[in-house]
Amino acid sequence: MPDLRTVLATASGRVRLPAQAGGALAIVAGVVLVLLDVDAVGSALTGAGVVLLVVALVGTFLGPAVHAEPLLLAPPVEGRWEALNSPTSKVPSHGTHAYGQAYAIDLIAAPEGVPRPRFGEAGGSFLPPDRFPAFGRPVLAPADAVVVRAVDRMRDHRSRSSWAAYGLFFLEAIPREALGPTGVLGNHVVLRLADGTHFVLAHLQAGSVAVRRGERVVVGQPLARCGNTGNTTEPHLHCQRQDTASVFTATGLPWTVRGGLPANGAVLATQAEAGASTEP
Repeated sequence: MPDLRTVLATASGRVRLPAQAGGALAIVAGVVLVLLDVDAVGSALTGAGVVLLVVALVGTFLGPAVHAEPLLLAPPVEGRWEALNSPTSKVPSHGTHAYGQAYAIDLIAAPEGVPRPRFGEAGGSFLPPDRFPAFGRPVLAPADAVVVRAVDRMRDHRSRSSWAAYGLFFLEAIPREALGPTGVLGNHVVLRLADGTHFVLAHLQAGSVAVRRGERVVVGQPLARCGNTGNTTEPHLHCQRQDTASVFTATGLPWTVRGGLPANGAVLATQAEAGASTEP
């Protein structure tokens, strides 16, 4: 039987983003009604909207995380990748529980001897994605699974590699979030794992998704290529485990690989370095 913390985390995940969307709509409708001199109803709607937004904010930033044994999976990439926003360093790893991101990790390709444009030192604010070593690299299935969602309709955009470009990135996040999960995740694949939980691989390269909904995949199978779609500043792979297929109502769940998920700035252990087979 799940403990109280898990129950609260799951409930928070279910209501967080619906409350945010409902609150925003209620406030807009309430303001319109007040302007039309329907004051009583308008004020009530506005007040209800504010309450919903407070609920959403509390759930997003202060909600509990699920404490459970992490599920062992295979790395979803090959080669040398560094961690950013790792759950090994903090939970929630991205500073928010929204979209099931409590235990998400961002992986950035860092092959030996291959330069990567660094933020603020890249020689430009908006670089083409192929300037980054992660772009176009294979993304692999971390376990035997069933594809429950495969999105491949978003374009790859240029990087946001300076503080001025980073400011634009935050402004862009508003319309992207209004588009729903795809606006944030970009092209992505959601897998249903053997235990009934789900795994998301996001920001995939346009035109690279090689699987379709309902397809069975095996551990290590290429699913797509790393891209720069959705809410990103540079090409990287965002991956996370969650309870439901939809990130809109998902609660993040812990996961790991042999050797452990690296902390921020550390390198993900390859299968050979971890002394593991390709089986999760």
